[in-house]
Amino acid sequence: MKSVEEELKEFGPTRIGPGVPPPMDEARARAWCQQLAEGHYENFSVLSALVPDRMRGDFAAVYAFCRWADDLGDEAGTPGEERLRLLAWWRGELEACFEGKPRHPVMVALRPTIESRRLTITPFDDLIRAFEQDQVKDRYATWDELTDYCTRSADPVGRLVLAIFGLATSERFELSDRVCTGLQMVNHIQDVRRDLLDRNRIYLPSEFTSSIPDFEARLRRTAELGHACDHTFLEEYRTAVRPMVDRCWTLMDEGRGLLPTLTDESYPVIRLFIEGGERILQWIEAWNMETCIHRPKLGRTERGLLVMRAWWGAKAPGWMRRQGPTRGVPRLEVPGGRKSQ
Repeated sequence: MKSVEEELKEFGPTRIGPGVPPPMDEARARAWCQQLAEGHYENFSVLSALVPDRMRGDFAAVYAFCRWADDLGDEAGTPGEERLRLLAWWRGELEACFEGKPRHPVMVALRPTIESRRLTITPFDDLIRAFEQDQVKDRYATWDELTDYCTRSADPVGRLVLAIFGLATSERFELSDRVCTGLQMVNHIQDVRRDLLDRNRIYLPSEFTSSIPDFEARLRRTAELGHACDHTFLEEYRTAVRPMVDRCWTLMDEGRGLLPTLTDESYPVIRLFIEGGERILQWIEAWNMETCIHRPKLGRTERGLLVMRAWWGAKAPGWMRRQGPTRGVPRLEVPGGRKSQ
């Protein structure tokens, strides 16, 4: 897999822009995006076996747009002005795509999806704005402030998924926003150590941590050591993270109201993402909220079993589709009655 810098040398602003013909036709660009989507680790692959064949190209193109925007905001060049310039270039490529003149391979792949699924530019632009925000803001004071960030960094993804399935309604968007904000918050808790050490970002609002003496310095020291920096920090950290975890559970439970409104085709795809987030929450609790020293993640077997559950759940009657997991030590119910620890 090529690094971000290698990709930029081939398909960055020095090679792609006004007056330059696209380096790939639509078929090659769609295949390239699918390869990109299959090659990155996430809690769940966006191209799981649950995605209908006729929509895989659409999902891959949207994922590739998000992946490139994320990489430009997190990995390319140096933080700050250079990344803001790259994100501005990416917005220009997006606008050209919506004008019917795609140039970048991602945009060439995305154009038929925009046309066939009647997508608007707003969710794509919102995602770019979130990555621009990351360049100028790396600490948050309140849960509400972080939730506002999620309206741009996470909620647009759920809205795009619903639009691809032809399910874009205001009622579904409201429930999807709960799910996506919940998933983003789970990811913030999951990645505390990596966000701080790799990107100097803290997504734990200070309203939860301000009572902890010298919190940021002790958090950094603990993350660097891989164990507690002193005999009280982990208990203080758990106390700070606990209310965030509780709020994530509430968001995910509220968002489950989306599931009974879905079609048989869309239900397993969206249920998989909901239950993947809930599963990570269970592991965060199983590790006693100590994400400053350990990053909970799903193993291959767990992911496979959750895919199976989501597929099986699509066979259930609508009234059963909202049911969620019980909190506590992670366990998986396997269709047929067996359980997996």
